Amino acid sequence: MSLHVLITEDEPAIADTLLYAFKEAGILTTHVLLGHDAIIAMQGTAFDFVILDVGLPDMSGFDVCKQIRANSHASISSIPLLFLTARNHEIDRIVGLEIGADDYVTKPFSPREVVARVHAILRRNVRNEPTAKSPAIYELDESACRITYHGEYLSLTRYEYLLLKTFIQQPKHVFSRSQLMDIVWAQAENTLERTVDAHIKTLRAKLKAVVSSDKQDAIITHRGMGYSLTA
Repeated sequence: MSLHVLITEDEPAIADTLLYAFKEAGILTTHVLLGHDAIIAMQGTAFDFVILDVGLPDMSGFDVCKQIRANSHASISSIPLLFLTARNHEIDRIVGLEIGADDYVTKPFSPREVVARVHAILRRNVRNEPTAKSPAIYELDESACRITYHGEYLSLTRYEYLLLKTFIQQPKHVFSRSQLMDIVWAQAENTLERTVDAHIKTLRAKLKAVVSSDKQDAIITHRGMGYSLTA
């Protein structure tokens, strides 16, 4: 993974050791001296991480962090951030974490430890990222009597809708023709069981028109038993 880290540190000796350590680790860095420069740099460059000294000449690193977290761009406001400070007071560490820092390192420190912490924070953030939920194959909207298949609304007749609704509500269940007649065509007298087969055929065609690459029909025929929806 190619990383780009923004280092905001006004002490040349400290900045040089950090730049060298990150270079050794194969990580690209950009170094700025002032908090204002860090904020400007983030507007034009997509950084993966920010290292921020608390005691900057122009403004407090805490104030820089607050501006970063308040940014309207999610890519900036959510960027991982680590504070560097010469102060070891507990209150400073608490304040830094409460305003949105991911970690806190007190000077003097090992530059390699800082690199290791950056890696650890990035790994932790990746683990905590919510996994994208797979869209449902079927979405049933009973109030509107509509069904979505792979994100596309189906143009269905009344009986096609009731038939597919029955399958969706009990996936994998094998319905006999007589069961489907009792459920779907309960109010339609003198309807023959072959009507089920005809509607299954047209329903399959409409589903196939949405996703033609499926090798198996969405509705399975169980010989001598009936029909079910593909699992």
